[in-house]
Amino acid sequence: MTDKQLALIDLHLHLDGSMPLRTARKLAAQQGVALPESDEELKAMMSLTEDCKDLNDYLARFDLACSLLHTRDALDTCMYDLLCDLHEQGLIYAEVRFAPQKSCEKGLSQREAVEAALAGIRRAPIPCGLILSMMRGDDEATHDANLETVRVAKELLGKGVVAIDLAGAEGLYPTRIFEYAFAEARESGIPIIIHAGEAAGADSVLEAILAGAVRIGHGVRGLEDQRVIDELIARNITLELCPTSNIDTGIYRSYADYPLRRLIDAGVKVCVNTDDMTVSDTDLQQEWHHLIDTFQLHEFEVGHLLLNAVNACFASEELKQQLRETVQANYPSTILY
Repeated sequence: MTDKQLALIDLHLHLDGSMPLRTARKLAAQQGVALPESDEELKAMMSLTEDCKDLNDYLARFDLACSLLHTRDALDTCMYDLLCDLHEQGLIYAEVRFAPQKSCEKGLSQREAVEAALAGIRRAPIPCGLILSMMRGDDEATHDANLETVRVAKELLGKGVVAIDLAGAEGLYPTRIFEYAFAEARESGIPIIIHAGEAAGADSVLEAILAGAVRIGHGVRGLEDQRVIDELIARNITLELCPTSNIDTGIYRSYADYPLRRLIDAGVKVCVNTDDMTVSDTDLQQEWHHLIDTFQLHEFEVGHLLLNAVNACFASEELKQQLRETVQANYPSTILY
């Protein structure tokens, strides 16, 4: 393929991990938070360094952004700024996720935090669905907060909220201990996404499948067990691949090691995403060009993977059809399905 600007879709994108630097400066000034004068120093606070060891090191880079997202205006502004950046980068649709329980330290309720993020989406230049992330942890406060997240998702499902997610330290807190929240979500008809198969192995992916996940964040380590791959295919579950993020956290050494071809050849549905644009210092155009160059993807393959994203997203059927038509217009060799 040529180096043309791609019309893209991102389904796995964290608000706090993708806060633009200019937004961090804006919010810090409003909140009286001192930041380094140079963008290089600020970037070093918010982006990964070469000595990152694992997912836990990676998660530490969220601290500044999270500390700035505790007011209505901050959440509205950050969401709007991010979606404006995505529009400029050529995206035609996105689903952005954040954990509302992490924005309640200064008096906001989870519902108020979510409504603020939705206000930013309503002003944005591209359509976007909001995913509410629960957090991994095994204490009573986390359990209560997760159940509150499910309740808010139920109240606002179809009003901008499209799904719930489970994020955080996967290796420390296995998916099975959150069945109390997944049961509530299933009963309420809320689509479930789970981060799995990233810091933990194929068993983690299987637990996510059994919990009712319709999409899985990462999921790459499902390749360690053919039975898990078979379940992903049988249940038509799409994996939200985030190549640079997985390299940053040490799962793979390089793009050449990334199992894109193995997953495609196995028959697993996958789509390409960024995870955390600021933390990983990436964007979706870069992700795609890495994969296109590394795996010599043809135009019809790019179109096929984009259609996977369209078919797996939580947009209305009318919007999905518009997205399909846009994909085919950009990649004429793509067969709509």
